[in-house]
Amino acid sequence: MNREIAVLLAAGLGSRMKPLTNIIPKPLVKVNGTPLIETIIQGLRIRNIDCIYVVVGYKKEMFDYLPEKYKEVILVENNEYMEKNNISSVHAVCDFLGENACFICEADVYVRKIGIFQTEFNRSVYYGKMIQGYSDDWIFETEDGKIVEIRKGGSNTYNMTGVAYLLKEDARLLKQRIEEIYNAPGTERLFWDEVVNQLLGQIAMGINEVNSDDLVEVDTIDELMALDQSYKEWLNN
Repeated sequence: MNREIAVLLAAGLGSRMKPLTNIIPKPLVKVNGTPLIETIIQGLRIRNIDCIYVVVGYKKEMFDYLPEKYKEVILVENNEYMEKNNISSVHAVCDFLGENACFICEADVYVRKIGIFQTEFNRSVYYGKMIQGYSDDWIFETEDGKIVEIRKGGSNTYNMTGVAYLLKEDARLLKQRIEEIYNAPGTERLFWDEVVNQLLGQIAMGINEVNSDDLVEVDTIDELMALDQSYKEWLNN
């Protein structure tokens, strides 16, 4: 197998999960005893990922234990997380992109199915879950199995789960595009996925379908409580 790396985006404030995230960054919130980010790391380790870059910002010092616990983990600081969207977190690791295939994962994902990273890919993919009816979340518009648009809102289509896999050459295209546009006005508001959307004419991006229960992106206390009833007390805080 060719060398592979992973990037975990863990710099954000987790504002939608306040007041819990006033105390702890969202990726370190535990579900059934395990921090969200560690469920991802444990899954990636089964795949024998060479290096896992964890991009930190908010309460960065609380992540310091991770490289001691997991030899693959390297912390990378995003100094711009307060001023810019998560494009800044991918920009922070641009030096490491484009030499290897790469997973890029939101670090607030709960991995229930530990083997979910084991699939071998011959093209770049987003992990997506099919949602019937309308969803106002981030969705993938597809044609003939290829993603043709990434946007908010759509019906009877795949929803984003917070995990993507890029082949080496596609990771290089992403790196180059981010470096080209990074200082342009308005770029600070972009999600990194919107840069991928700009590149869909060059990247043949597919969908790796997953069950909604296998990979759960946790944004709110309600969603957290659905996974772990011990957080019920936080609903009224």
